[in-house]
Amino acid sequence: MENKNESIGGNNGRELVVTRLVNAPREMVYKVWTEPEHIAQWWGPNGFTNTISEMSVKPGGVWRYIIHAPDGTDFPNRIVYTEVVPGEKLVYVHSDDIDNDPNSFHVFVTFEAVGAKTKVTMTSTFASAEILQMLTKEYGVTEGANQTLNRLEAHLVCIPDIVSLVISRELDAPKELVFKVWTDPEHLARWWGPQGASVEVKSFDLKPGGMFHYLMKHPMAGEIWGKFVYREIIAPEKLVFVSSFSDEGGGYAANPWLPVWPEHVLNVLTLSENGGKTQLVLKAGPINATEEEIAAFNALSSSMQEGFAGTFDKLNEYLLTQVK
Repeated sequence: MENKNESIGGNNGRELVVTRLVNAPREMVYKVWTEPEHIAQWWGPNGFTNTISEMSVKPGGVWRYIIHAPDGTDFPNRIVYTEVVPGEKLVYVHSDDIDNDPNSFHVFVTFEAVGAKTKVTMTSTFASAEILQMLTKEYGVTEGANQTLNRLEAHLVCIPDIVSLVISRELDAPKELVFKVWTDPEHLARWWGPQGASVEVKSFDLKPGGMFHYLMKHPMAGEIWGKFVYREIIAPEKLVFVSSFSDEGGGYAANPWLPVWPEHVLNVLTLSENGGKTQLVLKAGPINATEEEIAAFNALSSSMQEGFAGTFDKLNEYLLTQVK
């Protein structure tokens, strides 16, 4: 299963604890958590963006930002740091950028090196159990915290020092159409997979946590089950999903050819348009993987480049049949 964990209700019902083991060294994770040019790109739940007015990561320092909800609502935020141990720990008070905010809460973030990875633990302590329950019910703070760490992982995958696979292709179609053929099961079945493969869509649910489950048939490889689990969808510009081999029931399955292979691969697909054409960029890397699995993935990067080249040839050919 995917690597995420949370608990709620400790410290007399006032505490929310979220942990994640991320595939990046501790120095890099701390860097993207404490530099405005990085954290502005991933902080907050799915679909939220940030405008940072100041960020001073030191005891007594202040981070002020406005987080913008997908519906256009703005939420001013203020974080005041009380303890900073570079690379290891951040302690702060989070409020709505007003004095004596009754919903303010204390946060304790630790960064623990686990080999070449980092275990992030984020403990939020609220003024009362009732406030935490209210925020959980009305704002979904637990799911929001997990989505935020999902976005952290996606941001890390896109960093040159971390990313394992990068594929870029110019497509002869506008990005709205490209996004549509990535997100409509009838279209996906017509082009997804390497040359010579056909796809049967078994289930499709385009939402965070939803799944694209499919059976791929290839004259050389036989039948292969696979799936995407979507994390973030921003139409028509971005898709973030976790891909894996699967079984007929939609569970996880081992790579049928390689016993050492990551169970989960995080994919970040971005689309940008210029002159009626679309630049597609796919960045991918293992998550929740062993060092041996990561090495296996990296060793086959060139082979995956070739495989995706054939897939995206099929995509471009299919797009040409859809352009009016």
